[in-house]
Amino acid sequence: MLHHPLKQAIIRASTGPAPSLGSLPPLLSRIYAHRGIGAPSELDLSLGQLPDPRLLSGMAAMTEILVEAILNDHRVLVIGDYDADGATATAVALLGLRALGLRQIDYLVPNRFEYGYGLTPEIVSLAKNRSPDLLLTVDNGISSHDGVAAARNAGIKVLITDHHLPGETLPAADAIVNPNLEGDPFPSKALSGVGVLFYVLLGLRQTLRAKGYFEAAGRDEPQLGQLLDFVALGTVADVVGLDQTNRILIRQGLRRIQCDQAHPGIRALIAVAGKKASELSAQDLGFTLGPRLNAAGRLDDMALGIECLIASSEEAARPMAEALSTLNQERRVIEQHMRDEAFQQMDRLTLIDEDQPVLCLFQESWHQGVVGIVASRIKDRTHRPVIAFAVNELNPSELKGSARSVPGVHIRDVLADVATRHPGLISRYGGHAMAAGLSLPHAELPRFTAAVIEEMRRRGDDQVTAIALHSDGALPPDQISLSTAELLFEAGPWGQGFAEPLFDGDFEVLDQRIVGERHLKLTLRPEGGGAAVDAIAFNVENPGAWLRSRMLKLAYRLDINRFRGRKSVQLRIEYMESLGA
Repeated sequence: MLHHPLKQAIIRASTGPAPSLGSLPPLLSRIYAHRGIGAPSELDLSLGQLPDPRLLSGMAAMTEILVEAILNDHRVLVIGDYDADGATATAVALLGLRALGLRQIDYLVPNRFEYGYGLTPEIVSLAKNRSPDLLLTVDNGISSHDGVAAARNAGIKVLITDHHLPGETLPAADAIVNPNLEGDPFPSKALSGVGVLFYVLLGLRQTLRAKGYFEAAGRDEPQLGQLLDFVALGTVADVVGLDQTNRILIRQGLRRIQCDQAHPGIRALIAVAGKKASELSAQDLGFTLGPRLNAAGRLDDMALGIECLIASSEEAARPMAEALSTLNQERRVIEQHMRDEAFQQMDRLTLIDEDQPVLCLFQESWHQGVVGIVASRIKDRTHRPVIAFAVNELNPSELKGSARSVPGVHIRDVLADVATRHPGLISRYGGHAMAAGLSLPHAELPRFTAAVIEEMRRRGDDQVTAIALHSDGALPPDQISLSTAELLFEAGPWGQGFAEPLFDGDFEVLDQRIVGERHLKLTLRPEGGGAAVDAIAFNVENPGAWLRSRMLKLAYRLDINRFRGRKSVQLRIEYMESLGA
């Protein structure tokens, strides 16, 4: 959203007195208040503040079946998903269940280009070759009615762990754990797929402990906290809301990574990315490690990512991490080409109707593994929901779409209402508030486009195209400092629904230059005086057009710039407008 042709309104949060949050600096108290924090207890991110696993409605049935599998040496096959959340959930299932005593466990991840998403009958047919007693889905399954039926008919039990919103009916699985089931009392509805699976392990350990299993088997109870590096990575990469539960999981996982206690696969990914574990942030999980892991599922086979995560040594993981990095570079090239084409389509559409509340984009040549990223990029630029489509490679008469939304528009509910009003138009759909996937007949794209626009306007969601940035206010010049940047770094994790602090102000331009092809490096001075400060704006459209600016209005975040062992503050510019040449 940095350089959309429309000006963006910068809306400052209230500057009134913040609630008392103990001895916190006033700046932090104000920032936390803007994010709905009203008491010091809401800032306690220790593991002891996690809700009890037994609050999840399907936990008792789930853990009893898993106890039986452990005691009777059953064969368990994990059915994963091909994104970072699904990959980390698969890794947590494999390592966690083995640590709890399950001996026979393997995994199967559908290749998105051959089988599509979730527990389908085709995947069940493939799974039967492994002769499992039990299928355990991670990050999928809540809409897999046909797949569950196929497995049950084959005499295979099915356990579903998922976080996506359920439909009107549930599949006939032996047990389901999903905090978004109707009436489920678990307080966090924002758990990721890996978060749900981690909770199942916590619940299983409780059940085994109550049955005296560890003493009888002569085993020590496993320290499941050792898996939190995976949980943190998958949670951030899936862009779920950062309520207190998720912030606990991320904070604790990040601490393990920063203290060099991560698994070898995570360490290899960090090394290949050129990062230092001790300096890693939640943003690095989302924008550096997550894309590398996701690249395997987008372009190849997520098994590569899972094998990297569960590798027994950094030496074994390093070649896989390098292969993932190469795939990510290939993905970026494909994405850039698709994004350019999408921008052209977007510009044509907005010329025809600049108030169109949702954009549906399609190109015959687009890669189905990358359309979700393209939808996200266009959404950021236009501040409206975007659905990008590609041809289903296995069935050219079908389109596969990825939807990305904005705050205020629950995109999965929009699709559900379209499906209800136009039976048969959408073949399949699923997801959550900010992201969803769907399939529909190729020939029905024009009718779907008209239907989803009509639905958005019927709901009044066409108002979301008003572009606004919500600022935490102006920073006094003396607080634009390294100490403030370090304070904010430690005050996270920041992310979806718990936004990294954003500030605004006017600045004098002392120096500026283009770096790379599309980045703008600046030296600025706050209006009214103060020390000069470095700033950077990434991916600027036509960066040369800004080189004559002398005053800028900015919305920015504070970064710690690390270079040759030295640290300094740097403004990361999210939006700027010239206040004169």
